[in-house]
Amino acid sequence: MIEDFISGKRKVAVVGLGYVGLPLCMSFGKIFKHVIGFDTEAARIRELKSGYDRTLEVLSEELNKTSIDFTLDPERLREADVIIVAVPTPVNSHKIPDLACLKAASETVGGKMSRGATVVYESTVYPGVTEDFCGPILEAASGLKSGTGFKLGYSPERINPGDKAHSIENIIKIVSGQDDETAELLAAIYGKVTKAGIHKAPNIKTAEAAKVIENIQRDLNIALVNELSIIFHLLGIDTHEVLEAAKTKWNFIPFAPGLVGGHCIGVDPYYLTFRAQEAGYHPEVILAGRRINDYMGKYIAEQTIKEMIKAECAIKGSKLLIMGFTFKENVKDTRNTRVIDIYNELREYGVTPYVYDPVADRDSTMHEYGIELIDRPEQFAPYAGFIGAVRHDAFKDLSMDYYKSLSSGCPVFIDVKGLYGNGGVKSPEYRYWRL
Repeated sequence: MIEDFISGKRKVAVVGLGYVGLPLCMSFGKIFKHVIGFDTEAARIRELKSGYDRTLEVLSEELNKTSIDFTLDPERLREADVIIVAVPTPVNSHKIPDLACLKAASETVGGKMSRGATVVYESTVYPGVTEDFCGPILEAASGLKSGTGFKLGYSPERINPGDKAHSIENIIKIVSGQDDETAELLAAIYGKVTKAGIHKAPNIKTAEAAKVIENIQRDLNIALVNELSIIFHLLGIDTHEVLEAAKTKWNFIPFAPGLVGGHCIGVDPYYLTFRAQEAGYHPEVILAGRRINDYMGKYIAEQTIKEMIKAECAIKGSKLLIMGFTFKENVKDTRNTRVIDIYNELREYGVTPYVYDPVADRDSTMHEYGIELIDRPEQFAPYAGFIGAVRHDAFKDLSMDYYKSLSSGCPVFIDVKGLYGNGGVKSPEYRYWRL
């Protein structure tokens, strides 16, 4: 059957062309003759057809030479034998899973898919969502029965925005299906683009659980070093120097303190804890890690104010420059960035923070957070202090002398990401603090 996809006799469609869906679509397009890329946003489709990816995950030359059929028309989904859904699964303001995008996508797919289609979900969910939530929606919209009229599968995404080393082709892909036939089909399809290998999970719920704990594990490890950082600061010890010493042991697992945002690590734990509480268990360790990581923005802002007081800076009305706003270095994505916590907390103290980020998407920053990014660091100088919040490559060549030139008096520099390494910089001309 896989030869039918290669020849174009059968078609694959990808629903949702964001950070996950577009790279996946492009990978399939290199192997299979007919690939449909569907999204509901007209501007996104126009951009992709013109060879521009606003996420910067796919190069223009790749888009210009691809044969993928990018479309807004949901009727095109009728042509597909395999439909892969890759839409966002965030949490709401109460940290409860928000399945609205998944519901809408399932309704669209269910209303248009043909009998015999296989629908695969890549979105991060808690165990049971694919079969117990999405399946009934597909049935209601299509009039078909799951398992006979159409088949369900789940293959969790492992996209890491900005990471060119760990691409779809270079990572092991988990696949699962509601029966062995579906799992084998997905293993064959994904196996054509994933050279690192395929892992067939025994069932869909196992695959869903595997995905959600990948990021919970990272979240808890970062929470541990964040808590250690708070303790070490109270003891007058440099956390990074402690970690450098500890890393000399062969089985020490290196993690660094920092803000935990984005659409995965800072979100996924809430999917499992929500389901656990539904099942009657209140998770202790997972939620403790979330509390610590969610607190770090407030903690960094508090330390900034303390350093300003030590530098005899006036607090109310003072200006601070925050360098970086995206959730990680060298990506445009500001979804769930925890830099906003620093920004909001500083405003509570009467400080006026300005944000400079040459990488971040300016429109989404304004739309999501109401913050207008400044055009250049010098724009509102002089500043009482600076917060290095994101480790963009664009910031690495900026020296402390440069920041001093933009300051008023004795500036404070808060180095969230340890950009200036090895103990930072110690000088009577500025106060330096790092997480």
